[in-house]
Amino acid sequence: MKSIWKGAITFGLVNVPVKVYSATEDHDIGLHQVHNKDGGRIRYQRRCEVCHKIVDYENIDKAYEEGERTVVLTEDDLDSLPEERSREIDVVEFVPSDQLDPITFDRSYFLEPDSKSSKAYVLLRRTLEATDRTAIVHFALRQKTRLGALRVHGDVLMLQSLLWDDEVRDAQFTSLDEKVRISAKELEMSASLVESFAADFSPEKFSDDYQEQLRELIEAKLKKGDAVSTDETFGKDDADEDSDDNPDNVLDLMEALKRSIEASRSTKGAARKPAAKSKPKSKSQSKSASTAKAKAKPGGEAASKSPAKKTGT
Repeated sequence: MKSIWKGAITFGLVNVPVKVYSATEDHDIGLHQVHNKDGGRIRYQRRCEVCHKIVDYENIDKAYEEGERTVVLTEDDLDSLPEERSREIDVVEFVPSDQLDPITFDRSYFLEPDSKSSKAYVLLRRTLEATDRTAIVHFALRQKTRLGALRVHGDVLMLQSLLWDDEVRDAQFTSLDEKVRISAKELEMSASLVESFAADFSPEKFSDDYQEQLRELIEAKLKKGDAVSTDETFGKDDADEDSDDNPDNVLDLMEALKRSIEASRSTKGAARKPAAKSKPKSKSQSKSASTAKAKAKPGGEAASKSPAKKTGT
């Protein structure tokens, strides 16, 4: 296991350095979503609703909405809170263990001594065992101030985060307001049924049938070859789609290129269209034009075609 946090249990002048480990883990098989038509993975993007760009985590702040106004809280704002930076598991009081309602239990963490000597750690553990008490503590973890119960679990100290009082709902059902009469015979038979199922709890006797059947289903499909290449589920244009400059309403690249080419061809075609043909000229008009052209070129082609005069010898 890898520790997720380091701190110290403090009460009075006693300081017990500890490492904190997650005490539980999820055994569910990890599944992701794919398109049912082509098997492509479904992607969720962090897109800004103002500029429509995809935003990296490093550029994301938090905000609180208060009616028509929103307060933006930067990372510096949150880091300025003294409670979040505290590395102490501060013991507030020691209470009888049976006074804790299991409904308030949240996450569980194992504590390991983090000093050259574990004497203070062992002393605290034995004291809790001998007095049958649980330490109620305050601590900060993952940007939240938490209430916790510090108690013994086997040979180690265990810290369980507790829900705050206003996080536990009241159970008030009008259907239970009706007065119901239970006879002694009914109560006796019910107790007898309970006794027939009586046993000591052994969690290892139970298993998650759904997860086991899901694993069998996956293995059977793999054995039959009913699977696709993982690389193909990512598609070929992931890099282009990840661009921050690619808003949702942008046309497909190939479609945009196609339209650009068609528009370019239309423009060029209009520029190259031949002028309208003029009416054919009459013979007299053609002859006059030729004469005028010859006169306009002295020493030109018309003059050179005149026969040279013979000279005497």
